[in-house]
Amino acid sequence: MKRVISIMALAAFLSFGSTAAYAQDEAVEETTTEMADDAAATEGDSAATEEPVAEEPVAEETPAEEPAQEEAVEEPQEFTQVIKQKFIEGGPEFMSIVLLALVLGLAIAIERIIYLALSNSNAKSLLNQIEDALNSGGVEAAKDVCRGQRGPIASVFYEGLDHYDEGLEMVDKAIIATGSVEQGRLEKGVSWISLFIALAPMLGFMGTVIGMIDAFDAIEAAGDISPGLVAAGIKVALLTTVFGLIAAIILQIFYNLIISMIDSIVIKLEDASISFMDLLVDYDKKNK
Repeated sequence: MKRVISIMALAAFLSFGSTAAYAQDEAVEETTTEMADDAAATEGDSAATEEPVAEEPVAEETPAEEPAQEEAVEEPQEFTQVIKQKFIEGGPEFMSIVLLALVLGLAIAIERIIYLALSNSNAKSLLNQIEDALNSGGVEAAKDVCRGQRGPIASVFYEGLDHYDEGLEMVDKAIIATGSVEQGRLEKGVSWISLFIALAPMLGFMGTVIGMIDAFDAIEAAGDISPGLVAAGIKVALLTTVFGLIAAIILQIFYNLIISMIDSIVIKLEDASISFMDLLVDYDKKNK
C-alpha cells in the first residue's frame, strides 16, 4: 500500500514538474516572441523614419521664348554709306550745289597737278645739252634741242635763242617776257579752285540759315517749342554746313599742293634763266 502511495506521489511530482517546466518554457517562448515582435516593430519604425522621402519632380524653368519678330541687331554701316545717308538727309537743294562745287574744283585741281608734273623738267640736264649743241652746231642746233623738250624752261630757252641775233639785251627781255607768260600758264585755273574753296562753305552756311528759318517757322505754326518739332530743320542746317566745310578742306589741300608745285617750277625757271644767260654770254665772247 505504501509502495502504491509512493508511486502515485512520485508520478504526481513528475507530472507537476513537467507541467511547471512546460509552463516556464511557454512563458519564455512568449517573452522571446514579444521581444522579437518589439524589435521588428522598432526596426520597422526606424526604417520608416530613415526612408528618404521621394522628391517631387521640379519642373525645370524654361527660358521664356524670344519673340518671333525680334529686332535685328544693326550692323555698323560703312563710311561711304553713312556719307550717302547724311547727304540725302541734308536735302538736295544745297547739298547738290556743294557737291557740284567740290567736283568742279577737284577736276581743275587734278588737271593742274598733271600739267605741272609734266612741266617739271631737269633744267641742269637741258643746259648741258644746249651747251653741247652751241659748241657743236651753233644756235640752230641749240634751238632744235629746245624744241625736243617740254615744259616752260625749254620754251623760255627757245625764245632767248630765237632773239640771239638781236643782241643779248633782247635775249634778256625775251626771257623775262616768256617767263611771265609761262608762269601765267602754270597758274591757269588756280583762281577757280580758290573760288570753289570760298563758295562751298558759303553755300553750307546759306543752307544753315534757311534750315534755321524753317525751324522757327515750324515753331511759330505750332505755337510750342519741342525738340521733335525743330529737329529736322536744325539737322538740315548742320549737315549743309558740315558738307560745305568738308568740300572746302579737300579743295584747300589740293590748292596748297598746286601752289607749292608752281613755286617750285618758277624758282627752278629763274635759276635756269640766269645760268642760260651766263651760257650765252660765254658763247657770245667766243664767237667775237
